Amino acid sequence: MPERKKILLRLDPAVHDALAKWAADDLRSVNSQIEYALRLALDQAGRKVK
Repeated sequence: MPERKKILLRLDPAVHDALAKWAADDLRSVNSQIEYALRLALDQAGRKVK
């Protein structure tokens, strides 16, 4: 499995709080929830990840 990319992400505190609540509701970490949300957005944009 290839090494995962590390990035610095700056978020509005309100966005982070909403993501943290969503992650807790789904029993995920905030990092995993961000990746999940990005994958959803990519799918909706017709850019599905292989």
